[in-house]
Amino acid sequence: MSRIGKLPVQIPSGVTITVDTDAITVVGPKGQLVVPHLSDVTVAVSEGNAVVTRKDDQRIAKAQHGLQRALLNNAVEGVAKAFEKKLEVSGVGFRVEGGGKEITMALGFSHPVKYTARDGVSLEVNKMEITVSGIDKQLVGQTAAEIRSLKKPEPYKGKGIKYADEVILRKAGKTGK
Repeated sequence: MSRIGKLPVQIPSGVTITVDTDAITVVGPKGQLVVPHLSDVTVAVSEGNAVVTRKDDQRIAKAQHGLQRALLNNAVEGVAKAFEKKLEVSGVGFRVEGGGKEITMALGFSHPVKYTARDGVSLEVNKMEITVSGIDKQLVGQTAAEIRSLKKPEPYKGKGIKYADEVILRKAGKTGK
């Protein structure tokens, strides 16, 4: 039995789940998300909980059991309180400006770097910190990863864009004779 799959998804007040044959719709105060309904599992909603069960003990059903529960839990969490990731920009001469859907960054290149976020994701700039927020966990993580990839942190001085909770392993530089 899947350890993750057997846990019930608790549904907070204000969130409703509608189960169809091919999709599960989750509606909450922050918005609406549609999760695909996988073929080898069933979802039952009752008394403030959603329970995912698998139809048989085949390998694909076991794999989909935990996946369906995780996708459903992320959707419920997203429409209830949203997700956010924080990025820190560090380096001499590095700047970040803008907010909303588009930010402009000076990252040590000969030109300013512009990044436009997809629908469903908002960007907020506070000095040298970028906050990526939205209701879709996958989209928030993907957007944060794309922004980080514009200038990855380097190991000698730590310059670049890093996640707020990321630890950069520093290397020793050259030693002179």
